[in-house]
Amino acid sequence: MPRALPARSRQPRSRVATWLWLGFACCLLPAWAFAALPLPADERSVLRIQGSNTIGAKLAPALAKGLLEQQGLSAIEVRPGPVPNEQSISGRAGDGRLVTVEVAAHGSSTGFVALHDGSADLAASSRPIKDSEVSALAALGNLKSHAAEQIIAIDGLAIILHPSNPIVALRTDQLARVFAGEIDDWAQLGGGRGRINLYARDDNSGTYDTFKELVLAANGKALAASARRFESSEQLSDLVSQDPQGIGFIGLPYIRQAKALAIAAGDSHAMPPSETLIATEDYPLSRRLFLYNQPDLQNPWAKALVRFAHSPRGQAIVAQNGFIAQTVQAVRVPPSQAMPSAYQALARDAKRLSVNFRFAEGSATLDNKAQRDLERLLDYLKNQGKLQHQVVLVGFGDAKADPARAELLSKLRAMAVRRDLAKQGVIFRDIIGLGDELPVAANDGDEGRIKNRRVEVWVY
Repeated sequence: MPRALPARSRQPRSRVATWLWLGFACCLLPAWAFAALPLPADERSVLRIQGSNTIGAKLAPALAKGLLEQQGLSAIEVRPGPVPNEQSISGRAGDGRLVTVEVAAHGSSTGFVALHDGSADLAASSRPIKDSEVSALAALGNLKSHAAEQIIAIDGLAIILHPSNPIVALRTDQLARVFAGEIDDWAQLGGGRGRINLYARDDNSGTYDTFKELVLAANGKALAASARRFESSEQLSDLVSQDPQGIGFIGLPYIRQAKALAIAAGDSHAMPPSETLIATEDYPLSRRLFLYNQPDLQNPWAKALVRFAHSPRGQAIVAQNGFIAQTVQAVRVPPSQAMPSAYQALARDAKRLSVNFRFAEGSATLDNKAQRDLERLLDYLKNQGKLQHQVVLVGFGDAKADPARAELLSKLRAMAVRRDLAKQGVIFRDIIGLGDELPVAANDGDEGRIKNRRVEVWVY
């Protein structure tokens, strides 16, 4: 079975080391990433972001603040808007002009509505755009394209309980029955007697959409009418942490005072929502956080925010706000007898990188995240001096009737990644296909099969 990767070290840097790192990171960006942006001629906002509460509550304002700082603005303030879950981020230019970014965080679906009616420049979403939304927004261009879909962070849905609850792990099929109301007493799960109280995000929430897709719909269930619904992530988490009978689901930064469970899906072992398991998207309830824009984006401030979010400084802000940055890290994985022999050898002698390559649905083409991860991986290999004979690619797939076919397909996936990296001068130590070994998700649904069809990267 796959093993949890150890959390990366959080040893503090010295102030000098931090400034050196930031200076080096800035040098990796093209010069135009820091070009001065046009100032507004009036008091209208330069950028409007609408959508996900998960992103909009803290991360989007923090990224907007970082962009204003990068542009040299002063007296930067983050203020509440006229209604709950709205904020304005403003700063003063050198000539005294006010520059304002507006963030409205009422749920992922509202972001796509705002793109459609022109009231937003960027849609923040904590789930992928739906086919119906792609069709509704077709006049703006293909919002599934690499130019329109921006993966800015990785998050994990945490299943949270009161800290005194003795239960430590559940399977996704058990979760589905709990939130459908079929399992309604903690004793049915091995806990103490008591009615289970359900806490869930509202219908506009991308967090709810993700939970519905990965847990409820995947197991043929629907949310019980008895569940209490919330627009605010913080409010939901705080109420669960105060209710000994409560259970809820929440984005990773909002665990707060609650207790998070380890989760298993299909044949995978139970995994905690740890930083490294979410970074590789192995954790069963991991998810991507998105900004969506028109492919032919005209607003220079929107373009700049997208670039800033992908930059090393932007990804540092992602991490500071409790999400998982897409920075490549090398981690040691303890070998286990449950691992295939080739994988055991890697675990003994090499380190696994915190990036997995996955593919577009029904395609051998790398998905939008993987295309950007190629650039991140190449930067890492160049900086670490590991371009020649230091890299091993390990392909995995979903179960097939013929194990030999599953192994072949998994190796072909690894070869697809090899092809793109070899063009940039990477010479590989080995390419391995392990078929349907070490699943991280159930294979009886499209979402699980997509997660299992992956390529890991190991370095010596």
